[in-house]
Amino acid sequence: MKHPFKFFSIAVVLLFAVASQASAQLVLRYAEGSPNRGTRAEALEYFADEVKRLSNGEMVVEIHWAGALLKFSAIMDGVVSGTVDMGTVLSAYNPRKLSSLSIGDIPMATSDPWVGMRAMYELETTEDQLKASLAKEGMVYVSNYTSTGVQFECTEGNEIRTVDDIKGKRMRASAVYGNVLNDLGASMVNMTYGDVYQALDTGLVDCLGSYFYTMRAYKTYEVISTVTRADWGQLMGFAITMNQYTWEDMTPEQQEVIRQAGSSMVDRFAQLQIEDIEVVANSLESGDWGRTIPVTEMSQTERQKILDATTKYRDIWIKEATERGLDGQRIWDRYMALVEKYEQERDQKGYPWNR
Repeated sequence: MKHPFKFFSIAVVLLFAVASQASAQLVLRYAEGSPNRGTRAEALEYFADEVKRLSNGEMVVEIHWAGALLKFSAIMDGVVSGTVDMGTVLSAYNPRKLSSLSIGDIPMATSDPWVGMRAMYELETTEDQLKASLAKEGMVYVSNYTSTGVQFECTEGNEIRTVDDIKGKRMRASAVYGNVLNDLGASMVNMTYGDVYQALDTGLVDCLGSYFYTMRAYKTYEVISTVTRADWGQLMGFAITMNQYTWEDMTPEQQEVIRQAGSSMVDRFAQLQIEDIEVVANSLESGDWGRTIPVTEMSQTERQKILDATTKYRDIWIKEATERGLDGQRIWDRYMALVEKYEQERDQKGYPWNR
């Protein structure tokens, strides 16, 4: 005789086992302001895949793209409040609260994505004063992005080859880079990046301080005539942060998964960006996208003049950091030492993905 109660009991046990397994899985809600396309989106998906792989499926990053949960300017507050567990934040939107990240927005000599992000990753994960500064705002640093180096793309008759060429140009650029260009005589125009195509097309702006990947993403090559490769610094106050309480509630093993995935993402994103830069530059000059756009390297002499014009913003960061109780000069010096460290590693060993 069959025993229905026995089979029912087994079914209940199995049901509870499945429910227990599902409840054990840690799901981390992630807010991303950009759509799911391009190299940065690919790197973020890689990060999520690494978290799942390293945790054997016990941790999952649930990404909400294109501002579906929070627009870019609101992500930091969303992470702090716990509306989401993690998100992409930009120090330019909250320069005071994200001052520990804003050091990455100060233009420096290197524009190498891997060198810059590796230096930022080590600084932000090992410098106690910066970790404490971010924790005070309710966040933990996880990993870093980069804009890559700033280039100049200009409409016909407005080429920038020298610092003197900047004077009088109507330009659009972000953060400290816009301030430096203003100091050098440009007339800065404030707008979102979604408006730059039309601004170039109508003559509202003459030039952009932009990046190779945005030239493709926003198709500005359709309305410009020249690109000057300045490889000027890079924006790196552009990071993944996590809610402080979420971080503290995780086990040390779970925290280590996040750390490893964040570190791996730096290498993956750097590889994607470096490869993409050359693809875009070559496509512009070859006419693969329908128009031939010359890409001219700015001379080292002129590039150095731009770098020299940025030093006052380095000094401002050091001064303001010191006023907030940080050891500004020591932190800056350590940051530059880390940049040199990773430049030497690259020169001696090559990039990690080529070893």
